[in-house]
Amino acid sequence: MTDPADQRFEDLARVLGPRAIRHRPLGSLTTYGVGGPAAVMVEVEGPPDLPAVRSALAGTDLPVVVLGRGSNLLVADAGFVGVVVRLGTGFAGITLPGAQADGDDRPVVRAGGAVPLPVLARQSADAGWSGLAWAVGVPGSVGGAVRMNAGGHGSDMAACLARYTWVDLVGDQEGTDNVSRLAYGYRSSALAASVIVVDADVFVTPGQVAQEQEEISSIVRWRRAHQPGGANAGSVFTNPVGDSAGHLIEQAGLKGFRLGTAQVSAKHANFIQADRGGKADDVRALMEHVREVVLERCGVTLTTEVRLLGFGEGETGGMTPVEACDQ
Repeated sequence: MTDPADQRFEDLARVLGPRAIRHRPLGSLTTYGVGGPAAVMVEVEGPPDLPAVRSALAGTDLPVVVLGRGSNLLVADAGFVGVVVRLGTGFAGITLPGAQADGDDRPVVRAGGAVPLPVLARQSADAGWSGLAWAVGVPGSVGGAVRMNAGGHGSDMAACLARYTWVDLVGDQEGTDNVSRLAYGYRSSALAASVIVVDADVFVTPGQVAQEQEEISSIVRWRRAHQPGGANAGSVFTNPVGDSAGHLIEQAGLKGFRLGTAQVSAKHANFIQADRGGKADDVRALMEHVREVVLERCGVTLTTEVRLLGFGEGETGGMTPVEACDQ
């Protein structure tokens, strides 16, 4: 007999046809490169596909997560019993210098939700626009950056976002709003996981091409010198007030520490790297171990920036399906 829960996914896949893929492995779609499948993955090539997807999801009550570049996401080896929605090339346009934000004469760049932040940074710099060089060091998408208030190198989305267009996949709401609606915090916003960021306008100012390109190169050089490559999701833990997570982890004697197929980076202790073909559960277990040892030896409780999908709720950033999102 077919499991009733599984039958709902079968029904959804049948309705969506070629847009839907059953049991699609997610590891290769994340920067960690590990993790199991989604019950259903839905490819949304562009805005014209959204009405059909919304109609298929309406009334199903299935967990829905939007996946961008997977740069801040760890998927459990058991996978995710839910629907993962991934944006296609129809959400990857960039308009330079862009339309003007409502009620503001400052120039903006308009970028689709699927645009990689490094691409946005480089294209803006090459066109002589200043203000987005920081984004070259963030491997996520524009949609994910809006959702998570992504940032680095002295700036973030809260400082430069003018407006964004959004669509709720499991409801009938959609619209265009400014940054005030997002209730931004550190790497967080009020956007639900079922909301797709269709596009965003970000403020820029006129600059000099050579100067902007050099700033881009300088950030890239800094990251290569100070941060590890390989399979990781960037900084694992947020910095506590008055200290850095990397310093605390190193002070606790965990720099380079290995647990199964996961290792605390020997280059930067706030990075955890996964072996090729490794296990997501080892990465999660290492996060837990680092938290426990740092609390024991340093008296500080670390909180992870990494979103966990398929693990259930937990103290190290485990999210319920509606909270774990990495557009």
